[in-house]
Amino acid sequence: MLRRAVAVVVALVALTAGVLVGAAPWATAATAATVPAASTPAASMDDPAGAVVLVGTGGISWSDVDETTTPNLWVLLRDGASAALVARSVNSNTCPIDGWLGVSSGSRASAERTGDADNPANRPCPPPPTVTPEGAVSTWSEYVSAAADRRFVADLGLLGDTAAAGGLCVRAVDPFAAVGGATAAGSVEQYSTWSPDTLLEDLNACPVTLVDVGSVRDPDDVAPGEVAPGSRADQVAAIDARIGEVIAAGPNGAEYIVASLSDAGTSERLRLVIARGPHFGPGVLVSGSTKQEGLAQIPDITATVLASVGLPVPDAVNGAPMTVKSAPDNSQQRAQQRLTTLRDYDEASHDVHSLVEPFFTVFAYGQLVIYLIVLLVWKGRLGTEASRVKVLSRVRVLAVAAASVPVSTFLANLVPWWRFPIEMVAVVAVVGVFVALIATAALRGPWRGFALGPMAFVSAVTMLVLAVDIMTGARLQLSSLMGLQPVVGGRFYGMGNTTFALFATATILLCTAVSSWLVLQNRRRAAAIAVAAIGGGATVINAMPFWGADGGGPPALIPGIIYLVFAVLGIAMTWKRVLLIGGSVVALFFLIGVADWLRPAASRSHLGRFIQSIVDGNALDVVIRKGEQNLGILLGNAPLTLLVPAALVFVIYVLARPTSWGSRAMQRSYDQAPTLRAGLIALLITLTIGFLINDSGVAIPAVGATLAVPLILSASVTYLLDEARAAAQTRSARQRR
Repeated sequence: MLRRAVAVVVALVALTAGVLVGAAPWATAATAATVPAASTPAASMDDPAGAVVLVGTGGISWSDVDETTTPNLWVLLRDGASAALVARSVNSNTCPIDGWLGVSSGSRASAERTGDADNPANRPCPPPPTVTPEGAVSTWSEYVSAAADRRFVADLGLLGDTAAAGGLCVRAVDPFAAVGGATAAGSVEQYSTWSPDTLLEDLNACPVTLVDVGSVRDPDDVAPGEVAPGSRADQVAAIDARIGEVIAAGPNGAEYIVASLSDAGTSERLRLVIARGPHFGPGVLVSGSTKQEGLAQIPDITATVLASVGLPVPDAVNGAPMTVKSAPDNSQQRAQQRLTTLRDYDEASHDVHSLVEPFFTVFAYGQLVIYLIVLLVWKGRLGTEASRVKVLSRVRVLAVAAASVPVSTFLANLVPWWRFPIEMVAVVAVVGVFVALIATAALRGPWRGFALGPMAFVSAVTMLVLAVDIMTGARLQLSSLMGLQPVVGGRFYGMGNTTFALFATATILLCTAVSSWLVLQNRRRAAAIAVAAIGGGATVINAMPFWGADGGGPPALIPGIIYLVFAVLGIAMTWKRVLLIGGSVVALFFLIGVADWLRPAASRSHLGRFIQSIVDGNALDVVIRKGEQNLGILLGNAPLTLLVPAALVFVIYVLARPTSWGSRAMQRSYDQAPTLRAGLIALLITLTIGFLINDSGVAIPAVGATLAVPLILSASVTYLLDEARAAAQTRSARQRR
């Protein structure tokens, strides 16, 4: 038996390890294949531009751009390549100084904000620094200290140091730009303040020029104590005029990058970036770090500035040189189409971000209500004996519908709900339509005769939708209620924590349903093969760098699958086997981490970056920051705080006391679905490991519970419903006599 156990473990671990290690050397090419056709990346250009001019602003989004009010931005949009820009820094909103520090370091960084508000996002933004005529930034040491205190690895001065090492001078115009171009010593090689009289000279002095043209500060959105310099419309018009002056005075043949590097106040949202020059004609920018068409982030700007003039991009830059998916021409019509698409990006991400908290609040409390209803049903305190069939039928429908909600939140993005006047009503309506379709099919399909049939159907739909989305670019995930939030800047492709939680939960529940059905037919070996095949396939989709790209997923999913295969084969779990699985998890964690680390820096997931932090000696900071993130989410989000312990207590209770008053239905479920109890244990193993090893991992058991608990309840209620129907038929027969 031990040999069989070892064989199962080795087979599943070897499958994942072989895929990942084999993928690592060619991950860059494979990833590029998933991105729409684009021009050659700037980093590999044999003929780099003679100069690059970065025009930095802030607070401007694509909704501010049109042909009349921002003519210069419109011309750049028409003739250049454009994208929505993630300006996220350390805090939830980004101040102008934060954006320029991000350009300097190629990673997230921020300055210290003074004020009384507990949340730094609600404090006034720091003013521009004082810069001497020689280019020394007076407050540089404060910026370096703030970066160190944040436990984010930010090498301030990286852009300036790389240019200096390459023998290229950097010119900065205005104080914020000096921050972006300064070396690690805190000074920029050439510096001047904004003046129309000297602009021509300033912009033609160095191959790399950084210009700050001012940032919009929205009077309706700035923090208390901060005064906006005029109306939003006037500020946008003034900045657009300055951008026009820079383009007119700049060197011929240069690459021009215009980027809105910060927010307009306390509210965060996507901003804009446009590139125009020899290698950036009309089209859409494609980011190598987000792997999304039309979506970039600030570190990509650092990488693009360096690559545009032929400089190497250091591994410490958490971005990649942008490329362009070219348009057939620069017509007004095509420019307007691009603007509409970019506005959709911005509006969808902004609208859904504000809806996520109320959605999770209502959904989490709704789940707790379902637990209460089932508790009352199990206790026999809900409904009379005569109405028990009707009550149980409605509870079953409610449970299946609740389990259909998560996948429906992804499918909702097939409809542009953000264009409707009341976004909450629109998205709820769209989600409701998909819930009705999925739940109806689950309850009325040919699988309805099997108690785990609805579980199998909903799980299969959830797996299929997420897998297809992941393999085609993750567009349904972006800006969905339970998916990736671009404005947060955490992840832009592959499987995030919530997606993994749903995908892994659906995988194990589908394996449970399929294996139970096969075991009931005395096909135990086929059941084990089915579990291994479904679980192995899901692991590959989750782990592949050009699909799920989830380094923390396989070490959590594989142990659950292995345990379920053991249970199906009747292999008892001993301490030796527990240690075997545990050791395999640890080994797999580091194996995946090293395989991920072997990929280019811009393509690494959080596991690859963790291995790099071990090399750099910063691993402890990463561990502390992850712990603080998990604790903050657990203590700062009431629905999650309530849902996690409630779901875990429920699962542990029915597993530990299968004969208690509340688990009679579960015991019958175990009797008639032979692998259900093992499946629940496997799920508990996976969600627990996922919680322990992932960033913001507390979300994994909470989100997994939103799918698992309703489906488990639907199965247990099915057996109670069968009993109630049999009792009703007996009672009816007696009455006829």
